[in-house]
Amino acid sequence: MSKPLVTLVTSSAFPELDEGEKGLPEALEARGIDVDLKQWDDPSVNWADAGVCVLRSVHNYAADRAKFLEWAHTVPRLLNNANIIEWNTDKHYLQELNSRGMPVIDTVWLEPERRLSKHQVHTRFPAHGDFVVKPAVSSGSRQAGRYTANDAISRMNAIQHAYGLLKQERAVMVQRYVDSVDVRGETALIYLNGVLSHTVEKQAMLRGEDASPGSVAPERVFARDATIEELRVGERARAAIHGYIKDRMGRDAQLLFCRIDIVEGEDGAPTVMEVSLTDASLYCGTVPGALDSFADAIASRVFW
Repeated sequence: MSKPLVTLVTSSAFPELDEGEKGLPEALEARGIDVDLKQWDDPSVNWADAGVCVLRSVHNYAADRAKFLEWAHTVPRLLNNANIIEWNTDKHYLQELNSRGMPVIDTVWLEPERRLSKHQVHTRFPAHGDFVVKPAVSSGSRQAGRYTANDAISRMNAIQHAYGLLKQERAVMVQRYVDSVDVRGETALIYLNGVLSHTVEKQAMLRGEDASPGSVAPERVFARDATIEELRVGERARAAIHGYIKDRMGRDAQLLFCRIDIVEGEDGAPTVMEVSLTDASLYCGTVPGALDSFADAIASRVFW
């Protein structure tokens, strides 16, 4: 009897698994599963024969989201599925989840169809403090820049950054920089098949004007238990996410993995920064047992 097949999906830009997941093929094989590694943007792959496909290092999707989504909708057994990632790869999803009770960072949305002038972009920036400019379609901190409102050169650079994205017909997010990130970092709650698996602390990646929107700073991540308040916000977020998916996509559109990034807001309360359902780093190499938990989660979906 042949074994079931799992294809771990990477990309031409990131062909290998993330460092903490290099042991995932061996862990799956130990669970009676054959494993393959394929790149989503390799046109020679026959995805109909790829078995259960699990999204991993597909961080280049934002460079051609339309092509990525076209590919995703051709894959018969993709986790997370194509409808979920179509929704999650545009950060306007935060508006929907906020309407369902998930607290989010206050955001000013600059939409390309508004045809804003540089002066109009300027007037939508915060009047003081640091703030972040980033596209609504992006992966990780790619193309995100941190600026200072009270410095004329920094503000000019922010205008150029935002206006340049708008000229490319890309929606832009402007968020006040959360100062607590410099002290306490972000807390990432990782859920597997809807159940909390592990939590980590991620230290700040955008450090002032040295944070170029064209580069990606290395992440510094540590295992850490979430606070009761963070866990409560995580459950509010999870309920909002699953409620949206059930209402819009049906009960069969279930999540294999979900990472919810939480920061301490200006009022001291935990607030959601981002929800990653597409190319989420799950930090399996940071928390003991996390890699086995991920392998178990995949295996449970394979053998359903």
